[in-house]
Amino acid sequence: MLDHTHDAQATSWVESANRHADFPVQNLPLGIFSPKGEKDLRGGVAIGDKILCLRGAASVLSGKAAEAAKLADAASLNALFAEGNAMADTLRLGLFELLTDANKADIAGRMLFAADECDLFVPFHVGDYTDFYTGIEHAKNIGALFRPDNPLLPNYKYVPIGYHGRSSSIRASGADVIRPSGQTRPVDGETPPFQPSARLDYEMEMAIWTSGSNDLGKPVPIAEAGSHIAGLSILNDWSARDLQAWEYQPLGPFLAKNFLSTVSPWIVTSAALAPFRTAQPDRPEGDPKPLDYLWDDTDQKSGAYAISMEVLLSTAKMREAGMEPHRLSKGPMTAMYWTAAQLVAHHTVNGCNLQPGDLLGTGTLSGPDASSFGSLIELSGGGKNPIELPNGETRTFLENGDEIIMRAHGEAQGARTIGFGECRGRVVG
Repeated sequence: MLDHTHDAQATSWVESANRHADFPVQNLPLGIFSPKGEKDLRGGVAIGDKILCLRGAASVLSGKAAEAAKLADAASLNALFAEGNAMADTLRLGLFELLTDANKADIAGRMLFAADECDLFVPFHVGDYTDFYTGIEHAKNIGALFRPDNPLLPNYKYVPIGYHGRSSSIRASGADVIRPSGQTRPVDGETPPFQPSARLDYEMEMAIWTSGSNDLGKPVPIAEAGSHIAGLSILNDWSARDLQAWEYQPLGPFLAKNFLSTVSPWIVTSAALAPFRTAQPDRPEGDPKPLDYLWDDTDQKSGAYAISMEVLLSTAKMREAGMEPHRLSKGPMTAMYWTAAQLVAHHTVNGCNLQPGDLLGTGTLSGPDASSFGSLIELSGGGKNPIELPNGETRTFLENGDEIIMRAHGEAQGARTIGFGECRGRVVG
């Protein structure tokens, strides 16, 4: 729901927020930070190039907003979102008033930390992580490489495909990417070699974070599923394609995926995303209508997000030469075949219980052409067509020293553009 916190003309007494590409006062994303050199994790809100400490903010906010700030003054945001979205929404209203009222600049200014002097962490204690496969163009492209005779399996258009990922290896932006080792497909003979992955890849995804919970055995109806979405961040689900090709049948990927997943550290809340809600794209003619438990008219009208995503690559040689990262692709979050609410409804329809801070990955989101592909395996045609970089280097998959940077922005007419920060990772070998 739109309110005064979405006013595109609103400004903050935090000067850097008024020109910031990601964190103007209309955003107010939540996260967990600590000043560099300290071990005391605490909740914060990104505002321009600063972080407002919620521990301090709790002392100047009032009522429910102060209570919410105290809940967020912890090593994770789980307690805040255990209350559903209501407390976070109240906190947003209080923070907006605090950060736009110049009369409060003196006292609240003491609670600001320079973002580049802080460490950022995964914003939730992630109890469970499910990665979906909602990008139909990506599914077609990967299917054509792995199963050329049957690229898109018949259940895809009926069932939001997903698998359970590994929550223990989720890290915040900036974590090193250690090249995984494992078995790969035998080339000669019957014994598979064990070796470091030679086909290391990224996957451009968005992370859907859950709020509230449902009791075991009680599904979340799709009409209520949106209230269980705390917000979004960027997700890079690193993948070892050579390990994946050998191990994925019959149960799907395992070691090819569980070695690391990187998230951007700021949660852009559902309230902040209200101006960027948009209609779910119509399904192509001939595609089946989802089953009743996955269909809601309101969700179809406003259950998608007008969010653009981009992937950039910086190689060691590029950094040595002082070159800017090279953009590999840019695409829309509307590439999802299923909405976020449909994922929540499907996840719980059998009675599975979700908990606050569970992570639902969208799966790799690719558009219809190479300019919007969300992975190297697609961009390089399975490694057959090297990508040429501006300095003359080429890539089919990631090499040691390569750094992947992902960014995303909510963009809509009449709204102030907001961003998600960056999701970075460098391959260290």
